[in-house]
Amino acid sequence: MVEVLTASEREQAAEQATAELDGALRAVGVTLPSLCVDPVSAASTFMAPLVELGRCNVETARRLAEVLAEYAKGAAYGHDVRDGHGPEGRRR
Repeated sequence: MVEVLTASEREQAAEQATAELDGALRAVGVTLPSLCVDPVSAASTFMAPLVELGRCNVETARRLAEVLAEYAKGAAYGHDVRDGHGPEGRRR
């Protein structure tokens, strides 16, 4: 049986996911100033709430691209970059 979440539970889950994403991004030096739960989708009974990543300046976009590229490089080497160690095994 599929569990059906209430509108309040869906919005709470979206807010939690948004907070987790914000924390993870900030931990690597990226701040998305417009990061939030989309209020229109959060009020919908037909779809799951959407997380609005919003707009950012060029510097933030480049930093996000840099972090993702670094992660991808570490993943390509077969290292679990989530443990804080890069491909060379040094602490970031």
